[in-house]
Amino acid sequence: MITKNVFQFLNELKANNDRTWFNTNKQWYQEVRIEFQKFISQLIEQIAVFDPPILRLDAKKCIFRIYKDIRFSKDKKPYKINFGAHLIDTHERPHNRAGYYVHIEPGSCFLAGGAYMPPATWLNAIRESIDAHGDQLIKILESPEFKKYFDGIGGEQLKTKPRDYPIDHPYIDLLRFKNYTVLNNVSDKEVMSENFLSYVVDVFKTLKPFDDFLNQSLERIN
Repeated sequence: MITKNVFQFLNELKANNDRTWFNTNKQWYQEVRIEFQKFISQLIEQIAVFDPPILRLDAKKCIFRIYKDIRFSKDKKPYKINFGAHLIDTHERPHNRAGYYVHIEPGSCFLAGGAYMPPATWLNAIRESIDAHGDQLIKILESPEFKKYFDGIGGEQLKTKPRDYPIDHPYIDLLRFKNYTVLNNVSDKEVMSENFLSYVVDVFKTLKPFDDFLNQSLERIN
């Protein structure tokens, strides 16, 4: 269970995003990170019921570092103000595979999945899969179970069309996406509830066919 302590820490970090405060409160950070890690460990076990390869994951390695890379950023604040974990059947970076993402940030918590900023080879393969089997993707997106948790694919789209596809392609609206991600927003109160773990499992079980469609496109590359 994710408690109020996690949100209190992140709120304080947002208000005091500097190394002096962080070093003074390093023990607090370790406590809340362990709490988040335990939640992710439990989540891995339950997702593995319907996605067995996930059981091989180490929760600690799935959690993103809280330290920001500020070398090329105008924002020089050194720490992220969220906890995030990406559950995917690989530890390779970047994560060029669709998986399950948990984002805990006061006032901006969400669950997500899909292909975020896929490299050109994968993006082209996804479009090829849509060209050949767009009806399968539409069936996933339009299913009542999926629509219960997700409003559809989000993110930036091309203004016209991808190269090599006609403007009147039957799946042109799907082919225009640059990212193939879906999002389920949750409130802070929901995150701290006792049934949050089971809710996340339900959301990700519903998400899996969408991830599978995107991952199967990788067979076109390999």
